[in-house]
Amino acid sequence: MKKIALITGATSGIGEACARKFAEGGYNLILTARRAEKLAEIKAQLEAEGTKVRTLVFDVRDAEAAKQAIGSLEAEWQTIDVLINNAGLALGLEKEYEGDPEDWNTMIDTNIKGLLTMTRLIVPAMIERNEGHVINIGSVAGDAAYAGGNVYCATKAAVKTITDGLRIDVAESAVRVTNVKPGLVETNFSNVRFHGDNARAENVYKGIVPLTGADIADVAFYAASAPKHVQIAEVLVLATHQGSGSVIHREKNA
Repeated sequence: MKKIALITGATSGIGEACARKFAEGGYNLILTARRAEKLAEIKAQLEAEGTKVRTLVFDVRDAEAAKQAIGSLEAEWQTIDVLINNAGLALGLEKEYEGDPEDWNTMIDTNIKGLLTMTRLIVPAMIERNEGHVINIGSVAGDAAYAGGNVYCATKAAVKTITDGLRIDVAESAVRVTNVKPGLVETNFSNVRFHGDNARAENVYKGIVPLTGADIADVAFYAASAPKHVQIAEVLVLATHQGSGSVIHREKNA
């Protein structure tokens, strides 16, 4: 019987890459996101390749919608082996005292509360079965603040401590907990951060070969595939010319 992975924010970037990697690795998938059309497109592609896919359309910020969606799962989909809390975003790069409170609320509600909601909905059944794996997609931004990152960095610092706290809470069980902390990854992340300003987003990746969503998916799959007695607690993944969240060497002629 195939294992099941549930991936939030599965319609782009790291989430979509995780869907494709875990499908390759023999998992059936529950994919969640806000965009129904894109979910349907990915579902059709993966099912054509032999993966069973169940899609759930909701925003992780809406706890009641999340609860109803998970509650709607048929019996065959209720044993979730891997939960990948990927849904998250950054908005704006303003100084903290000039930031948009709506952007703050969206980041906090998605990156922290959404992750907590999904954890609360899925992990109790893992504890009951005494098996399962939670993989949270954090960020190098959670290790130290960088200029303009203020609230986003705070949300990813919260992801780190929430992940560590969960790992402590489930230590008496066989449930494993992993925090994957990517650095510079070229996805639509910067387009979202800059509210659709593509030119500004492209500048983020100039002069350096950034990571891809597939690189992070590889790390997540490795963690999930480790022997049962091995818990990959935390992984920091940076591009070769990135030293930290704020130190990036860029080729001047690129």
